[in-house]
Amino acid sequence: MRRVSMQKTSVVKRRNRLKQSKGDRVFDAVSITLLLLFSAIVAYPLIYVVSASFSSTNAVIAGQVWLWPVEPSVEAYKAVFSNASILTGYKNAFIYTVGSTVLTLIMTVLCGFSLSRKDFYGRNVFSGMILFTMLFSGGLIPTYMLIKDLGMLDTIWPLILPNAVWPWFIILARTYMSNAIPEELYESASLDGCSVFGMLWNITLPLSGAILAVVALYCAVGNWNSYFDAFIYLSKPEMYPLQVVLRNILILNSMDIGQVADLRNMATRQGMSNLLKYAVIVVSSAPLLILYPFVQKYFVKGVMVGSVKG
Repeated sequence: MRRVSMQKTSVVKRRNRLKQSKGDRVFDAVSITLLLLFSAIVAYPLIYVVSASFSSTNAVIAGQVWLWPVEPSVEAYKAVFSNASILTGYKNAFIYTVGSTVLTLIMTVLCGFSLSRKDFYGRNVFSGMILFTMLFSGGLIPTYMLIKDLGMLDTIWPLILPNAVWPWFIILARTYMSNAIPEELYESASLDGCSVFGMLWNITLPLSGAILAVVALYCAVGNWNSYFDAFIYLSKPEMYPLQVVLRNILILNSMDIGQVADLRNMATRQGMSNLLKYAVIVVSSAPLLILYPFVQKYFVKGVMVGSVKG
């Protein structure tokens, strides 16, 4: 009986399924083909970089690497990690990224929560001031002079404090908290005698996990890939983040044609330089690629912030 019932159910489902027209099938086929083509265009450079970084120098020079590693070798990674400054750069980049991300999350939550409250007097004025900073800034030279006068050169603070407040993240958090969290929750908590910080801790934070994950990832990616601020404010090599260290490795291993007389030696150095570039890309991107899958599920909610209201 159970088997017959299941068969009847499947027959009813097939009958109720909408039949696609010929135009719909053509549209689906074209869409799938274009998506596969675009995916291949995006994925191939990444696959090539990883494959080339694990190939031999001769294979890279001869252009034999297309999809898979040719003559597998870890020579490039040995050359990269043999530099003692790599581990120091990893440690510094981790400290700068975590410190800046945590501070940004704290400031974003506090500012976004305050601006999302309808009973906050003058919130439109403060929102306008935040928007103003998105259009105009003090510039590089005034910022450098300020950092210098505060005595923060060659410290971790120029890489953390200036990035504590991101106007775009504050506007994003304010919009999410205003639209996604019902006002009735705050009213009920207020009637029960809950304080403002109690509302923030017990209502806003538990319901804002999606937007906070998006903010944390964007902030972490921006700080991890940043190297310009380190060039400006740091002069001690032991304080360089990973991106600056890897850049210096590439510069030191670049080929100087005027100093290389042997063509074979020149080609070998050029091939090794290319291998180092590929290995550096993989080494610097690996932490973010490992982090991304854990917060990917929050991106749909983050992208949809403010698109549907009510």
